Amino acid sequence: MTGIPDRLRRAIPLRPISPQSWSRQRPTHEQARPRLIEDALHAAGRRPSGNWYVLAASRDIGGARPLGATVAGLEIVAWRDDRGRVHAGPGACPHLGAELATGRVHEGALLCRWHGLRLDGGCTPRWTPYPAHDDGVLCWVRLDAIGRETPTDTPILAPRPADTRVHAVATVTGICEPADIIANRLDPWHGSWFHPYSFTRLEVTGTPDAGDDRFLVTVTFRVTRHLGVPVEAEFTCPDPRTIVMRIVSGEGAGSIVETHATPTDIGADGRARTTVVEAVIADSARPGFRHAHRALPLLRPLMRRAALRLWTDDLAYAERRYQLRTKRFHAAAADARPSAAPHR
Repeated sequence: MTGIPDRLRRAIPLRPISPQSWSRQRPTHEQARPRLIEDALHAAGRRPSGNWYVLAASRDIGGARPLGATVAGLEIVAWRDDRGRVHAGPGACPHLGAELATGRVHEGALLCRWHGLRLDGGCTPRWTPYPAHDDGVLCWVRLDAIGRETPTDTPILAPRPADTRVHAVATVTGICEPADIIANRLDPWHGSWFHPYSFTRLEVTGTPDAGDDRFLVTVTFRVTRHLGVPVEAEFTCPDPRTIVMRIVSGEGAGSIVETHATPTDIGADGRARTTVVEAVIADSARPGFRHAHRALPLLRPLMRRAALRLWTDDLAYAERRYQLRTKRFHAAAADARPSAAPHR
């Protein structure tokens, strides 16, 4: 874009990208030191969570039907009352154990499908609700018996744009633990190698140290093969199961991507399952952005599709990490097991 006036350059965020062979990128394995990533992961794991777990996108809990989910091995049901408030609690009916997620919501109360038991979200002698919170983008549930931390009144969130209407939420489940999801995002060096269709010119310019818990990255988001949008972004962990990418300068400054890792259950194969709930919340200083919410029916599917494309690869990364770690654990356990005494 040589010769284009500065005013026009600022108005057009796209920049030309020189074609580059994937194999000719500068290797990043020396910078992506395993100890550095593990130390960052351990630091994130020491952060308080207030016992809050992401349950679902706010839009996924409507007024007519309840939502069922499993969080940390607990069956949970959630619904909205006639004032739009979210309620959550055990997913089994206290009468005969029916699945409450198959029930119906009537006049703000949940009716069990088997015998019509009515739950209005308050305590009963056999059914006690869990604290729930709707932040306008995501719905959360607080599980004190699972988290075993000092509870907080609301989830511990990183700062968000003042207006969160332009957002999309993508959800996908993998065979891994929450730490594997967070570790994936605490390795920004893999971006242009593992996702060359989305990122190029990626450089990690800042890493955590004793007085700073963030990664700082310069990167160009690909729009086409020859055009991209350069930005500077930071990665931070507000709680042990969340990592937030925030654009700190460049187009869309202030926009964030919240990646939440919610443990679900142990599968029939004995391996852990974790659900990734990723919220993209867009912001822009451009005057026309205030009208973007009108295009949300078109924007949301595109934003969700882009997130799911990345997680197709990133789940493979997280699942591979989990697979290697559990193999080493089982091998070490087998080595520590005393051998059987020989028969005489």
